[in-house]
Amino acid sequence: MASLDRVKVLVLGDSGVGKSSLVHLLCQNQVLGNPSWTIGCSVDVRVEDYKEGTPEEKTFYIELWDVGGSVGNASSIKSTRAVFYNSVNGIILVHDLTNKKSSQNLYRWSLEALNKDSSPTGVIVSNGDYDREQFAENPVPLLLIGTKFDQISETKRNEVLTRTAFLSEDFNAEEINLDCTNPRYLAAGTSNAVKLSRFFDKVIEKRYFTRDPSPMAGFTDRKRFNFKSLHYD
Repeated sequence: MASLDRVKVLVLGDSGVGKSSLVHLLCQNQVLGNPSWTIGCSVDVRVEDYKEGTPEEKTFYIELWDVGGSVGNASSIKSTRAVFYNSVNGIILVHDLTNKKSSQNLYRWSLEALNKDSSPTGVIVSNGDYDREQFAENPVPLLLIGTKFDQISETKRNEVLTRTAFLSEDFNAEEINLDCTNPRYLAAGTSNAVKLSRFFDKVIEKRYFTRDPSPMAGFTDRKRFNFKSLHYD
């Protein structure tokens, strides 16, 4: 495995959203039979063909770091996770489509990872100002993945997807919605598979094929954030 270049991608989100199941599906192309709570961090590896089917095609290893999703201000939790945030080349933000709070907390997770000093509190805030340009300036590629799509009834799907649609705009990232117990959601040729491949290509390109590949540069001006609103009622 040492013969291939690697990139490091964080997988972040609240406990119970399905991060471990997602990582297993991405790396093994199989459903995780008995998912359990992640303590600390678990790492799995995906083989990815950069620019597949083109003359520039090259194989890389994608290290997917599944970080435990406990939220809180405890210094022990914060300091432990900070170790995992070093030298990161990309971030996958995972939320449960049936759980509004997990979607709201993605802002806090992204800030913690990119700033390394803003620990998620689990507190839901509303009605205020949010500057999405901060994520437009963020050099670390982001991807949004909503899980448990199968648990939303047909009559509620439009409502849920409308509710979460703004997330991709705020994070300047593409979004994928899926069921981690069904590999067909990521089958070759599907729009989800194309988005996933495009994300990994961007991560690899930023790391190996740009003049400034420095990972985890963070936000340029934290003061521009005012977490009074996460767009939910």
